[in-house]
Amino acid sequence: MLTVSELYIYPIKSLGGIAVNSAILTDRGFAYDRRWMLVDENDRFLSQREVSSMALLKVALSGEGLLVKNTAVASTEYLVPFEPANSETITVTVWSNHCRAQRVSEAADAWFSEQLGLRCKLVYMTDSTRRYVDGRYARNKEITSFSDAYPLLLIGQASLDDLNSRLESPVPMNRFRPNIVFTGGTPFQEDSMKHFDINGISFFGVKPCSRCVITTIDQQTAEKAKEPLKTLGTYRVKNKKIIFGQNLLFQGSGSITIGDTVTIHESGLVELLPD
Repeated sequence: MLTVSELYIYPIKSLGGIAVNSAILTDRGFAYDRRWMLVDENDRFLSQREVSSMALLKVALSGEGLLVKNTAVASTEYLVPFEPANSETITVTVWSNHCRAQRVSEAADAWFSEQLGLRCKLVYMTDSTRRYVDGRYARNKEITSFSDAYPLLLIGQASLDDLNSRLESPVPMNRFRPNIVFTGGTPFQEDSMKHFDINGISFFGVKPCSRCVITTIDQQTAEKAKEPLKTLGTYRVKNKKIIFGQNLLFQGSGSITIGDTVTIHESGLVELLPD
């Protein structure tokens, strides 16, 4: 039996994630997941790929908003309200996508710029913004938040266990930034999970997740290394991309909770199309 074992949200793209016991599905993924994002002076998204110290900014949900703490500097924190005070909107870029986003505040921009040592702005995705997933993989013109490309990412614990059995030093699941982790399956079973449900909600595996250098960044220290990409590159390559995890779309509403059963309805290789 497959069982949901871990759930995560990442309210501010590429900052620290939050482990939750239950997660509510919205029209674009889990509630609060990647609804905020930091952009540079050209309004292009920032990530740990270029700024590894973003890993040191940890986020927690509070009654008033997102509480962001810089773990590298004692007692340094900032509260991001759930509703931005600024009404200004700008066009931001996430990879090749362009969409509208709302500025949060000049004070937020100043705080994050100081913590990261570069000029940046904090923006929020309003409910009116529609950012569509790649049409080649879409089922029904689905939308996503400021995630790289899809609303949810699934990884099996057995897949990480298999990888760690090949590494000199094991890595934690947070290197891969999943939304849903399950136990009880075989290594890389998520590769073939084309249709399954959790708590009456249908999920569809649509695109294997290609991995980048963020997986080599220690999420506690922001230090970079060669693993686990070096080892994954010896046995997890498709179309010249290193694969780990499955991007998901979904149909239905409600919530999922740790301990929920994962019921598979259709299995088969999920294709990764050439760029």
